[in-house]
This record gives sequence, C-alpha cells and structure tokens, in this order.
Amino acid sequence: MLKIAVTKGRIEKEFCKILEKSGYNVEPIINKDRKLIIKTNDNLEYIFVKSSDIITYLDYGVVDVGIIGKDTLIESDKSKYKEVADLKIGKCKFCLASKPDYKNKTFNRKKIIATKYPTLTREFFNGKNEEVDIVKLNGSIEVAPIIQLTDAIVDLVETGTTLKSNGLEIIEEICDVSTRIITNEKAVENKKDELNTFIKKLRIGEE
Repeated sequence: MLKIAVTKGRIEKEFCKILEKSGYNVEPIINKDRKLIIKTNDNLEYIFVKSSDIITYLDYGVVDVGIIGKDTLIESDKSKYKEVADLKIGKCKFCLASKPDYKNKTFNRKKIIATKYPTLTREFFNGKNEEVDIVKLNGSIEVAPIIQLTDAIVDLVETGTTLKSNGLEIIEEICDVSTRIITNEKAVENKKDELNTFIKKLRIGEE
C-alpha cells in the first residue's frame, strides 16, 4: 500500500480533482468528514496534514509520498526528500512587493524586508549582490511596509488583490510556485513500481 501525505485545504481539493480525472476512487476522500486517514480500494492510503509536517513524515519513513507546495520545499532541507513531479496546481508566484514609492527610493542603508520565507528572500537578494535585513513574520505581512516596520515584503501572490487593497504593488516577480509530488529514498527503493504506476496514471495538467 502506498501511503500519501496530502496538504490539507486548497491543495487537497485540487489534488482530489486530479485523482478523479485519473480514475482513482475519491468517494472516501470527498466524504471523509473530519477523518485524517483514508484508505481506498485503489491500495492507497491518504493522510491529510499541514504542509510543514509532510517532510518530517517522509524523513521518518511513515509515508511514501508527499503532495506539497513548492513554497514549503524552498524553505526545507533538500536532503530529506526527492522531488519527482509537478502537479501544476496551486499556482502562484513569489514576489517582492511594497508601496509604489519603493521604486524611486534611494537607500543609504540595508533594505529591511519582511517575509515568511527567509531562505528564498536571502537567496533572491544575494543573486542581486545585495545584503538586506530580514524580518521573519508569520501573519499578514502586508502590514509591515504600511506601518514602516520594513521597506518591502517577499510573499506568495496569487491574484494581487490583497496587495492592491492595502496600497501595495508588485515590484518584482521572483519565481513561480506550484504543487509538487515528493518522495523519499526508502519508497524509491522498496515501492518503485507502485510509485511509478501512481505517478504515470495521474492526468497532470489536463482540464
């Protein structure tokens, strides 16, 4: 049995659509109510968890596959998982955003950037040969430049509506993000055929 950890919420719903198109039994998932572990007659077991926990489950070998956003992977230890496919769902972008006057400002000091993603943010500015001070926030980081805690933010943007509603705009797009299939060495070694069959059957990117 292939054990699959799925990120709860929007990714779960979009992944369920792919499963259904691919001919997998999704009825137990749709009607799971508050159950967090679902077994189907496809010889699959789904565990519904927070994205931040999926790599831990993989690392300890209690699941074989993870369905997770690239944003989480970027901030994680790459030695603990193997990325095997792009599901092409949950699409959005990492962007640098701020108030409109950011573009015309002259900075005589390090820029201060708020983000939930310090690894990506530091790599982005390093690529520009620019050293910045990073403020790690976990909530609605759009507030930070408005109250002048920081000069800008680096965050995921889907539609840009929240930015616009708060007087911010995209300064620069950093990279695209989507949902990925990841696995571990144990599954690659012991469940190679099951894993390959599962991935090949998925109708990824089809409307």
